[in-house]
Amino acid sequence: MKTKDTGDNPVVVLVHGAFADGSSWRHVIPLLEQDGYGVIAVQNPLTSFADDVATTKRVIDAQKGPVVAVGHSYGGAVITSAAAGNPHVKALVYVAAFAPDAGEKINELLAKYGPTPLDAALVPDAAGFLYIDRAKFREVVAKDVSLAEARVMAATQKPIAGAAFGGSVDTPAWKTIPSWYLVAQEDQAIKPELQRFMAKRIGAHMTEIKSSHAPFTSRPKEVAKLIKEAASAVAT
Repeated sequence: MKTKDTGDNPVVVLVHGAFADGSSWRHVIPLLEQDGYGVIAVQNPLTSFADDVATTKRVIDAQKGPVVAVGHSYGGAVITSAAAGNPHVKALVYVAAFAPDAGEKINELLAKYGPTPLDAALVPDAAGFLYIDRAKFREVVAKDVSLAEARVMAATQKPIAGAAFGGSVDTPAWKTIPSWYLVAQEDQAIKPELQRFMAKRIGAHMTEIKSSHAPFTSRPKEVAKLIKEAASAVAT
């Protein structure tokens, strides 16, 4: 699916994380569109890492002209693979996201700094898909989001195949594409220390904000600002 022609501005491709879908960016999208950016939010199946990379790659490849790829959480690993080798992708933006190196699995990255509250909140179903315990969802994912909105996020969460966290990247896109990273200082799903480690390792332009794991909901203006900074920096 292509976005409408937006002139010289790059198209922003937004990639959601686990337990969510493309609508998780609903507060960020209008802020980008009002400034003239074409925006598309990928709807990944979360059935496997390979499926999600393939889905995101199709969306990125369908765009004409420059692209800024944005990933939240698990979506960061997805853009790291899906954007690799595409000359149209001019910037990567990681929002409290995984930025794995070649051959590095997401669950290996999580283990670097020990368990998080998310680990104790995961509930598998009979098919091996993971949910977050709804009673713990707001505390773990969206503590700074209104109670009403956090309840909707918990009720509509999209389960992810547990095996997806064992996926790995062959060629990391961040090795050749400039990157930006937003650290969520109060994240209870991916430790801020791990986020800083990844941001520094990939040489990202790093920004920190006081936020839960869902800054696209609690701090959408800051998220949109960083995306626009990345887009402006790489504009031709």
